[in-house]
Amino acid sequence: MKMSNEELIEAYQDAIRLELDEDFIAMLAEEMIRRNLKTTKKKPVEMKS
Repeated sequence: MKMSNEELIEAYQDAIRLELDEDFIAMLAEEMIRRNLKTTKKKPVEMKS
């Protein structure tokens, strides 16, 4: 089952707020970049090398 854009953004914001694993946050961020989504959170969306 695919996450909606809204669910992905919410998951990303929650992961940052809960200070979850950086690799998990990066995975969410990469998918947001792939979908060309933006978030209003202050932490930038970065892709891991």
